Amino acid sequence: MEEQSAGRGHLPGTGHLPGARPAGNDLPQPRAGGPEPVLEVAGVVEHGDARGRTLGFPTANVAVPAHGLRDGVWAGTVQVGQDVHVAAVSVGHRPTYYGREGARLLEAHLLDFSGDLYGREVLVRLHVRLRPQRRFSGSADLVEQLHRDVADTRTWAAWALARA
Repeated sequence: MEEQSAGRGHLPGTGHLPGARPAGNDLPQPRAGGPEPVLEVAGVVEHGDARGRTLGFPTANVAVPAHGLRDGVWAGTVQVGQDVHVAAVSVGHRPTYYGREGARLLEAHLLDFSGDLYGREVLVRLHVRLRPQRRFSGSADLVEQLHRDVADTRTWAAWALARA
């Protein structure tokens, strides 16, 4: 998968926030989410600055519409056509490189996926918040944490599959 950047994202549904549709009745607590998603974000994947790919974690990036969701790293899924992929998803401003000045973005790293998603419509489902976003001292520290995020996402996926 190539790294992609902010696309024309939207939240499908009928909430009072622009396009927002919380999935389910209650937001799960961190590390306690189940198979049902907290929020769904649909959008078109576009080119970005290729930082994720450079770090070894290529991402499909979609613009984040206004909603009450906290920034952070999430375990989730990404649907591309009929295929659904487990993904570690970051929502936020990418503070290690851009501080608070960066554009708010949803970046989904699809586990065990290779392919080109540029220009494709995707549906990202956020299931459980793994941790808040934070600034790292550099790329090496960030990559170390990304490996842990992917491992935590795999653990969540195995747990969710067992409960399904």
